[in-house]
Amino acid sequence: MRTNWAGGGRVFGYARARRAMVAGSALACVLETLTMSVLLRDWPVLDDVVPVLGLCAVASVAALHAAAVARPHRLDTQGLRLRRAARADVVVPLGHIASAERELRVTRHRADGELDLPVGFRTSVTLQLAEPVTHFTLLGRQRQVDTVHFHADDADRVAETLAEAIKRARTVPSTSPGPPG
Repeated sequence: MRTNWAGGGRVFGYARARRAMVAGSALACVLETLTMSVLLRDWPVLDDVVPVLGLCAVASVAALHAAAVARPHRLDTQGLRLRRAARADVVVPLGHIASAERELRVTRHRADGELDLPVGFRTSVTLQLAEPVTHFTLLGRQRQVDTVHFHADDADRVAETLAEAIKRARTVPSTSPGPPG
């Protein structure tokens, strides 16, 4: 499967946590299709249409999961690119990140200045930003966010890698040759 991270960098997946939910949804679609076929067996035209609709439903569930697998979070020299399948895509420059820590949260409501990218209503990493970044919603509306909560399959590794990257970004050697004289 193609992953959309050409150009290097480290990738962090977030789709593993939703595998059971995807499998359950696909199973529910199949069972619903079979049940509707039994109920509509006396109407041949509808009985022919229901399997096609069931196949479309299973394909949609599989496509949603494939989008999450093919578009992982990515850390490179430009910053941290956070994604949630095809619905959210925001780039946070490393210089804007004040801290990154592992924090398991259950999302309830959206607060001003916060961006939640949950999987299964949970987030596992919290970024506190020194400067706000602009997030564009699915319909193109702009929001300024200064805190980002997102889910990653290996949240400990993500937090450690981000802490190291932030430290390296802040301790870049000066290009100045030193004091004059």
